[in-house]
Amino acid sequence: MSPPESAARLRAEIDSGRTGDKVPAADPAAAPLGTDEEAAGTPTAPEAIAQARQRETLRQHAPRPRRGLGHAWVQIVIVALIAGALIAWGLLGTP
Repeated sequence: MSPPESAARLRAEIDSGRTGDKVPAADPAAAPLGTDEEAAGTPTAPEAIAQARQRETLRQHAPRPRRGLGHAWVQIVIVALIAGALIAWGLLGTP
């Protein structure tokens, strides 16, 4: 028999990257899983945690392929400005 589901265990698995949702890193949340239930003094239902686990591990959308230049356009503009400045300096700097 598997151990009972708990919000703390699910949160730890999400933070460690075991759910496949993110990279392993601490994730500070405004209201972590189970906070409302703990404040109310009622335990989180194991069914609710199991449902949350299922949603966390469900891959609904495949990553979209990146198209276009992305942030490379910034580097292209900088290189073009530097090249233009060097050409202008070369043309104007010669008497």
